[in-house]
Amino acid sequence: MGTGTPVTIVHEGDVVGHGLADPGSPIEVRAWGAPFTATLVRERAARAASIRRRFFEGQRTTAFRLIAGEGDRMPGLVVDVYGPYAVVRLDGGSLLPHRELLAKALEPIVKQLNVIAMSERESVRGEKPKFTVWFGEALPEQVTVEEYGVPFVVDLQDGQKTGAFLDQRDNRRLVGTLARDKRVLNLFSYAGGFSLHAALGGAKHVTSVDIASKGHATAQKSFVLAGVDPKLHSFVTADVFQFLDRAGARGDQWDLIVCDPPSFAPNEKAVVTAIAAYRKLHKGCARVLAPEGLLCAASCSSHIDATRFMATLDDVSLDRNDLRLLQLNGPPIDHPTLPAWPEGRYLKFAILG
Repeated sequence: MGTGTPVTIVHEGDVVGHGLADPGSPIEVRAWGAPFTATLVRERAARAASIRRRFFEGQRTTAFRLIAGEGDRMPGLVVDVYGPYAVVRLDGGSLLPHRELLAKALEPIVKQLNVIAMSERESVRGEKPKFTVWFGEALPEQVTVEEYGVPFVVDLQDGQKTGAFLDQRDNRRLVGTLARDKRVLNLFSYAGGFSLHAALGGAKHVTSVDIASKGHATAQKSFVLAGVDPKLHSFVTADVFQFLDRAGARGDQWDLIVCDPPSFAPNEKAVVTAIAAYRKLHKGCARVLAPEGLLCAASCSSHIDATRFMATLDDVSLDRNDLRLLQLNGPPIDHPTLPAWPEGRYLKFAILG
């Protein structure tokens, strides 16, 4: 059976669904529920677009996930909107033979959102991403978008995922509300989204730490756009674990720490190692967290559920017993999941204080 071949799912002689074969993936069949057609794609994409319009109407937000794969009953398909541009990512191989059908079906839907160009992004390990134009012009290197009225520069050509981590939008805004008069430390700061919201929220000073200096350059552009002088804050290019070791040895402390690392567990085999890494990381954060401080710890791995993640934030892991869980957030409203698909609830954002 070839990749992308339409299949009928039968259980005890009864047809229970339809899907597309993906024999090279851990998910052998991507279930669509109904036969895969251009009409089905248009109907479900239109439904997803209608829901997003209601979500973001009047919110001054121009970057969001339009189609969230299984969560929008379109498995393997992700479409992110960045102002006038849309970026497509195909997860697995089931949709690869259907690119032309998808492009034609999606074009009128995304154009209704004032999108003028859409490209597919293919990530190849160790290489620059490859882009294929689905309609319109080629994507620019960068684009400026708004997130609840806050301007951000997004690196479409070299950025992570499709350009930005849209799933942390609401948490970035929340950090802004918590940052007033605080010394803020943003670990794995990437393009500085948490840092900018903290600065705009009235933080005394924000220290952004990431091993990639290019992320700092993008962050500083966003600071300038938002009217914040980046020179009043610190951007440190360093390995986060080493930074925490040195800061702890010096006795440095911060009132609010945001720790949003990349996935430590890309697969189930990596879970044990990932748990150990989270424990080490969180202990380092707790060591430099000031008394009565707030620790915001995140995990984006679907292989580590909330219970496992919370176990890396207990008293033993943190080596302190004055913190409690104040709030635990999951994926935002434009990253929907299905009730019977717990793997989709991959994002954990815990606030301890």
